[in-house]
Amino acid sequence: MTVARLWLVPVLASVIFLPTLAFPTAAAPIGYTDLLARPRPAPTKIIPYGPAAQQRGELFLPKGKGPHPVIVLIHGGCWLAELPGPELMDYVAADLQARGFAVWNIGYRRVGDPGGGYPGTFRDVADAFDALLNLARTNELNLKHVVAVGHSAGGHLALWGAARAHLPKTSPLYRTNPLSVRAVVSLAGIADLDDYRTNGPSACGGPVTIDRLVSPANAAHHDAYADTSPARLLPIGVPYVLVSGALDPIVPRGFAERFATEARVAGDAPRELAIPDVGHFELIDPRSRAWKSIAAEIERLAR
Repeated sequence: MTVARLWLVPVLASVIFLPTLAFPTAAAPIGYTDLLARPRPAPTKIIPYGPAAQQRGELFLPKGKGPHPVIVLIHGGCWLAELPGPELMDYVAADLQARGFAVWNIGYRRVGDPGGGYPGTFRDVADAFDALLNLARTNELNLKHVVAVGHSAGGHLALWGAARAHLPKTSPLYRTNPLSVRAVVSLAGIADLDDYRTNGPSACGGPVTIDRLVSPANAAHHDAYADTSPARLLPIGVPYVLVSGALDPIVPRGFAERFATEARVAGDAPRELAIPDVGHFELIDPRSRAWKSIAAEIERLAR
């Protein structure tokens, strides 16, 4: 079975729900093909931030005069080039645009793309974040109100983007004065790469995918997680929400629970949001029962 097909297999995960969330019984979880079967919203602009085809972002600008708060959207897809990319996030991008946000929906090179993996994937995400420093001048963006929202592998990269200030200076990924983000919303994010490699389901290809992403440790990069895994960059130091779907077979709830425990010990105060009766892709479906709660979290953090 291919990785893409495994993404669609519904498996029941054991979770603890927030008592404030209660929904009627849901239908079976959707897959990404259900999203992509819908007409795709069009961005205001498509802007390259580098020479590769994947190094571009879709900018959705809201109506009215700025400066506008900014949402950086980072798609998932197991960090693999064979799976869909930024198009997965266009639906929530349009929803957030209608709520008055400027949305920067980024692409990046992935495992399987020339230059993808370590360090290219991470450098692309950093470049996409930092591109906002120039885009703000001509697009009325408020860089004091930037929230990163990532889904699945993109949740990993959203947390990583917020934690870049903690990168060791010896890392090829280190930069002086990276763009600061106000907060992060991680939607079924893979926040601890080591935990996911050891305990994750096979949906993303198993340990091989993590190894291909971070590169096996070697003399020049002796600790493959030191500059790639948010769990190793704690405390992140900004507010963040860890959202999980109860029926998610790809990133079950336990990964967020374990990361949240580590984060609190390190001094962060993450909020956990467990949503009953939804799977992996409902978290990026603006028609789903989950999205109302997620959008409320984004509004709370971004304004």
